[in-house]
Amino acid sequence: MPYTVGVPTKVIAVANQKGGVGKTTTAINLAACLAALGHRILLVDLDPQANSTSGVGAEKLTGGSAYDALLGEGRLSDKIKPTAFERLDLVPSEVDLCGADIELPRLDNHLGRLKLALQPVVDAGRYDLILVDCPPSVGILTLNAFAAAHGLVVPLQCEYYALEGISILNRVLGQLRENAVNPELELTGVVMTMYDARTRLSQQVVSEVQEHFGDRVFETLIPRSTRLAEAPSHGKPIIHYDQYSAGAAAYEVLAQEFARRIGLCARTQDQAVTAGGPA
Repeated sequence: MPYTVGVPTKVIAVANQKGGVGKTTTAINLAACLAALGHRILLVDLDPQANSTSGVGAEKLTGGSAYDALLGEGRLSDKIKPTAFERLDLVPSEVDLCGADIELPRLDNHLGRLKLALQPVVDAGRYDLILVDCPPSVGILTLNAFAAAHGLVVPLQCEYYALEGISILNRVLGQLRENAVNPELELTGVVMTMYDARTRLSQQVVSEVQEHFGDRVFETLIPRSTRLAEAPSHGKPIIHYDQYSAGAAAYEVLAQEFARRIGLCARTQDQAVTAGGPA
């Protein structure tokens, strides 16, 4: 039976066209921590590298991705798989998504294919939030995610060239709004990742990003962490791999901050059980 919390399901894209910034790590762990708070979460792996898929312990199966649904040849809901973690479901990825760069531009409404595919899932009210992990590029799949999303979360590594990548994303957001592809798309927030409090560089980068984006920058800083880096190889989000680590604590706090920012309702124990299992 569909479960709703009285507000429409929100779609949030997690994106940065620069690789190695903690994008997939943030998508996986934000999804898992929100699920642990009692929210029903769907994680859509739109990256052909399928790191979110393996990062939650799921298999990369031929034909298992969103590709057919993007082409209008199947339902996205048929691709949804449960994970080993309560209230966290997944649309997995696999290598066939590489064909999207070739096939989608040939179709009508080529930037709106993901939105069309997601709409029945959104309308069903089964999930409180749909998180889309985008490829590390501003290609056709990422643009589809932007066209379908209500908001954008940008993980940003604490390094010298951090602002270069986000300036490109800002321009793309502006173009999507101006061209009426998605006039409501907004920057939900910037997540500073791989933060090392021992270095002046990390502190300077955070200060510069905060000066540039103000309260759009999440207060929670994600530390550079060996345990965070290890967790995906075990197919587990950090809170299920090492729940007492600094990385787990950071993503738990980020999930609470994120939930407040986008208006996800707090859960009671009974609501969490109704939504999909024990809290």
